[in-house]
Amino acid sequence: MKAAENAAKSGEVPVGCVIVRGDEVIATSGNRTLTDRDPTAHAELLAIRQAAGKIGSERLVDCDLYVTLEPCTMCAAAISFARIRRLYYGATDPKGGAVDSGVRFFASPTCHHVPEVYSAVGEQEAAALLKDFFKARR
Repeated sequence: MKAAENAAKSGEVPVGCVIVRGDEVIATSGNRTLTDRDPTAHAELLAIRQAAGKIGSERLVDCDLYVTLEPCTMCAAAISFARIRRLYYGATDPKGGAVDSGVRFFASPTCHHVPEVYSAVGEQEAAALLKDFFKARR
């Protein structure tokens, strides 16, 4: 959640991501779309890039990804292409999510790899963080 809180301080939507391999955290990131002026700078993509660089492979087959919010279609595709073993996410995103909401990317016959998905992990905390952020912006 620290990455999400740091993202929120910079005006970014407070989404944080951690990638774990065994007992080691190998990547952490928060959204940086505003900071980097990059619409693809979602926490998941940044963490996947960092993890791939750290282990020296584009395949993260023995890695687990934890994220504050249900991934969008772009991030779900990246998770699939990276061959992430398990995906854990906090709050569902009925409007922009693509795992259990929306297009349900992993259920598509064109999806190359489907991670094990665990939803609602720390859901109340993640949802409260996001609701507070958007409430303060209104």
